[in-house]
Amino acid sequence: MGAPGDRGGFAPGRARDGGEDRGHGHDGHNHDHDHDHDHGHGHDHRRAPLGRLIAAFALTASFLVVEALVGWWSRSLALLADAGHMLADAAALALAIVAQRIAAQARTRARTYGYRRAEVLAAFANGIALALTAIWIFIEAAERWREPQAVRAEALAVTAALGLCVNIAAALLLSAGERGHNINTRAALAHVLSDALGSVGAMVAGVLILAFGWTRADPVISVAIGALVLWGGWRLVRDTSRVLMEGSPIEIDLADVEATIRSVPGVVDLHDLHVWSISDGFNVLTVHVVLARGHHGTDVAAAVGRRLREVHGLTHCTVQPEPLQEERLVTLRRPGAPAPRGDAG
Repeated sequence: MGAPGDRGGFAPGRARDGGEDRGHGHDGHNHDHDHDHDHGHGHDHRRAPLGRLIAAFALTASFLVVEALVGWWSRSLALLADAGHMLADAAALALAIVAQRIAAQARTRARTYGYRRAEVLAAFANGIALALTAIWIFIEAAERWREPQAVRAEALAVTAALGLCVNIAAALLLSAGERGHNINTRAALAHVLSDALGSVGAMVAGVLILAFGWTRADPVISVAIGALVLWGGWRLVRDTSRVLMEGSPIEIDLADVEATIRSVPGVVDLHDLHVWSISDGFNVLTVHVVLARGHHGTDVAAAVGRRLREVHGLTHCTVQPEPLQEERLVTLRRPGAPAPRGDAG
């Protein structure tokens, strides 16, 4: 995806920082743009250190094998469901590791924003994996409800308790550091935290079977675990779909953004306002503003960029000013009539 507002090719090294302005000549017309952003796209502070992801993956992947084997031996669906959830955790962490390495690659002429969307795609895949895991759990739980099976409750309870410890350790690794939470790391963390709840549920099932001999506690708790898995998957798919479909960031109110732009001296109107996300925390805005008479486009564009940064935290903005007279000519032109000289339409 090309940079907003750019009409020509990608030119490495020509980008400026700090809200400096440019004048581009297009077909004899001068359009001033304010680019208030960091073209290096350096948001590495938002990524958890790769070592934490790898350590969490090693913990999760090693224990899921143990949990699956014990679940099969003890005939516990709750434990097998938790192992399946832990498998999704391991996949989430593996995707997070791969996506983080890909997203760190430098941007190119073909991909001027780099590979940041790899993180969003990985999180989307994680959400789908969670949903599929939940469906399997529901189907198997229905079978177990109709035909209850004897469960080795002691092994179920002990293994679930160990699984809870593993999940807590992995969650601590992923959540360490206040600023290491991008969308893909949060996706992996969501897997681990929901699986911790699943481990608690499996422990409860073991206790109920040991105390009361209620074997149907196993499929009942499995359904509860499946509901947690499904909810986590839905949230990931919802949030990542918003990014992939170029929706406005959930934390941005377009009405407030429009009011902020209109409040800048020299702006009498605006159109083509767009705000979207490239990846988590990397929001982009483009807008055309109509200038009041006597105001210079470069000054107004710079002022709009500063206000957007101060009020809404939007640092990657492209503002294109347009003269008021030009806007009127575009509005009054008859359909099919040739454009008057000097009309940018």
